[in-house]
Order: sequence, then C-alpha cells, then structure tokens
Amino acid sequence: MTNTQPLPRGISALIPDARAKATPGEKAAAQLAHLRSATVPVPVLAAAAALIAPQLKDPDPATQEAAAAVHALLVAAIEGATPGR
Repeated sequence: MTNTQPLPRGISALIPDARAKATPGEKAAAQLAHLRSATVPVPVLAAAAALIAPQLKDPDPATQEAAAAVHALLVAAIEGATPGR
C-alpha cells in the first residue's frame, strides 16, 4: 500500500509547493557537507567530485554555494590523500 498525497487541483496546482522533496543528489550533497572524516578510496572521492561538479553552475545561488563547499572538501581530500589509496 502506497502513501501518496493526491495532486493539487485548480488554481492551487499553479502555486509552488514549499514541501518539494529533495533529490537523492541534493540529499547526498547535504550529507557530504557535514562529513568530518571518512576513509574511502581516492577514486570514490574523485567520482563524488565529478558528480557534484555540474551543480557548481546551478542557477540557484544556495545550490552553487553548497556544491562549492562540498566540492572543495572533496578536492582537498583527494589532494591530501596518502599515495596508494
């Protein structure tokens, strides 16, 4: 049994809903922004940096700011990685 809400009808369908759900990428970016330490292979960090890079050009300034913060942390982790990781 699914738990879905009915779609808005009439004029209310034209009004933006502040309860919009975050995409999986947005959730991941928010979680990565709060990450303090992790032990992961460098290729995983590089893939994460590549995945978030398109958000650096997002039209939303808040998205750009969050993406830049996360991207900077990922790049710093890659550059500071121990060789052979």
